Amino acid sequence: MPKLKSHSGAKKRFRLTKSGKVKRAHAYKNHILNKKSTKRKRGLRKGGYADVTNEATIKKLIPYK
Repeated sequence: MPKLKSHSGAKKRFRLTKSGKVKRAHAYKNHILNKKSTKRKRGLRKGGYADVTNEATIKKLIPYK
């Protein structure tokens, strides 16, 4: 069977944990930061997990992670 291509965008955005969950970073932490509160920006630093409904799709995009 031929090798599968990984999705370049997904490769950079997602990581898999040992238990198989999909780790991701929060959005809205890139620019126009002066109107966002310090508390909000601090919260956006922390990672999150992708929703269970999207997990299967993301795992198809990054087959070798």
